Amino acid sequence: MKQLVATILAIFTAIGGLFVPVEKNDPCMIAHRGYSGHYPENTALAFEKAGEHGSGGAETDIRRTADGVYVTSHDSEVEFKDGSTMIIEEHTYAELTEKPLKNGKTRDEVYLCTLKEYFEIMKKYDMVCFVELKGEFTDEQIGEIFALCEQVYQLDRCILQSFSFDNLLKARTICPELPLMLTFGSSDTDYEKCFEYGISIDANLSVISEEMVNDFHEHGLLVAGYTANNFMLLCYAKSFDLDFIESDYYA
Repeated sequence: MKQLVATILAIFTAIGGLFVPVEKNDPCMIAHRGYSGHYPENTALAFEKAGEHGSGGAETDIRRTADGVYVTSHDSEVEFKDGSTMIIEEHTYAELTEKPLKNGKTRDEVYLCTLKEYFEIMKKYDMVCFVELKGEFTDEQIGEIFALCEQVYQLDRCILQSFSFDNLLKARTICPELPLMLTFGSSDTDYEKCFEYGISIDANLSVISEEMVNDFHEHGLLVAGYTANNFMLLCYAKSFDLDFIESDYYA
């Protein structure tokens, strides 16, 4: 229902935009899970193609294997080309990369991507990193992620994200200067506590509002919107003064 409402709003916004010029910032386009509209999401291939496509950054989701390797996967388990599955946190990185992942978008053989590989690709194309923590992480684990980013790329090009405010508060304590974003998917959640801790927001387009955008900008914070996967939603997203727009397709 929320997506339907956003789409309807997008239609009216797009039509209105044909007649009323509005001055807005030019938002940085973020490839959601890489160039995932055309390539298998959260793989090195999807991140490379996002860079080639001209995206300003790429979003990814982080999980940890049983032997402590950080990998890029939205889901807690991965599905392989042969149809079998493995839960990431219950298996080693070697076990998880013994065979290619399921790929329903291209004929390429793709494997589970590490966070290190992701940072290397982001550095290659000078892209902004949107790194979302999936699940709860310890202080030590968050520190390891920071250290890896600093080792491979640079911290000021990385924005750490999470639905979990606890993860973000841990990150703020460990690295006070690192940009942080609350991943915000529900209008029932209170986002005002972000202002106390200097945390920006990455909001679902179905719940984003002009008031929300203004509130964050007045506090000197950034606003991103996800996920603009058709032209109408892209127009709707661009009707706000967003700093970033996430999309599976558009750069």
